[in-house]
Amino acid sequence: MKPTILVVDDEPSIVLSLQVLMQRAGFDVRIARDGEEALQSVTAFTPDLILLDAMMPKRDGFDVCQTLRNDPAWRSLPIIMLTARSRDVERQKGLALGATDYITKPFSTRDLLATVRRHLGMPADTGEPRP
Repeated sequence: MKPTILVVDDEPSIVLSLQVLMQRAGFDVRIARDGEEALQSVTAFTPDLILLDAMMPKRDGFDVCQTLRNDPAWRSLPIIMLTARSRDVERQKGLALGATDYITKPFSTRDLLATVRRHLGMPADTGEPRP
C-alpha cells in the first residue's frame, strides 16, 4: 500500500504542484485547503505524513500542528511545515509546536522528496519523480 500524504495549503497552484510531485513519486495524495479541513481530514483518515502550510484561513498551520500534537493518537505523525515565512523565529515556533521539519518556499522538489522519504523511513531516491 502506498503511503498517503496530506497536502494542506490554501494556494491552488502550490496544491496542484505538490499533488503532482507526490503522485509522480508514488504517493497517494489527499488535499485540505485550510486548517479546519486538515483537522477533519486527519480525524477521518490518518495520513502517513502531512505537508502543512503555515499561513492559511480559519486555522493557521501552527495551530493545526499544535492541535495534532496535543492528541496522543497523532503525536508521532510526521508534519513538515512548508511556508514562505523564512524568519528563524517562525522556524523555531513551528518546531517548538511539534513540526517534524520546516521547509521554506521556494523549495527544491528534490530536497522536499528526500525529506518526505526520510521522515517516512524510506530509502532516498536519487532519481527524478516517476512519470
